[in-house]
Amino acid sequence: MPHESITPNLLLQAYSAGVFPMADGRQDDELFWVDPENRGIIPLDGFHIPRSLAKTVRQDVFEVRTDTAFRDVVRACSKPARGRESTWISERIEELYTDLFERGFAHSVECWQQDKLVGGLYGVSLGGAFFGESMFHTVTDASKVALVHLVARLRHGHFELLDTQFITSHLKQFGTREIPRADYHARLREALLVHKADFQRLPASLSGSDILQLMTQTS
Repeated sequence: MPHESITPNLLLQAYSAGVFPMADGRQDDELFWVDPENRGIIPLDGFHIPRSLAKTVRQDVFEVRTDTAFRDVVRACSKPARGRESTWISERIEELYTDLFERGFAHSVECWQQDKLVGGLYGVSLGGAFFGESMFHTVTDASKVALVHLVARLRHGHFELLDTQFITSHLKQFGTREIPRADYHARLREALLVHKADFQRLPASLSGSDILQLMTQTS
């Protein structure tokens, strides 16, 4: 589909219908819609934190921030990495999601060391659903710590669905599982009816120990 015809409003409508866009490369002007036959989700009440990762979270190896460098996170996610020579995050996608961020529908969770962005993730928030788009790291475990903080934030903020789009070996360790398209669409419809979900409900200044304690409680 020509990129001019995809607007931020259309993008939100697509997410509410269970569809998301991708591109074939960073410079590609064309976007196409994706609605996978099987969808990856992380059950928020079944999120698994490996013991070694919990130790890293508890030690506050990273300063975790939210929504302070959204575009930088998207750009970092678009760069080639080991096992990912090309990207589906085109410049047009970067512009669209930055627009959603400015409207309050997209968010980033960022890991910093000495004021340098070393990892993070971004996604779209709609009702009680959060659609994880991509993550990156330049320091070991940075993206994983960002994910732990994201899940704590979603649980505390009364979200009901964390969509990972696809399932990967990297995500499996956290309890990610695949569900059929019809099941996903049913869960999505229910999550979109949640009006009390609030991405910012969790204070920004919590320590890693606080985050882990929240993860053992029901929100």
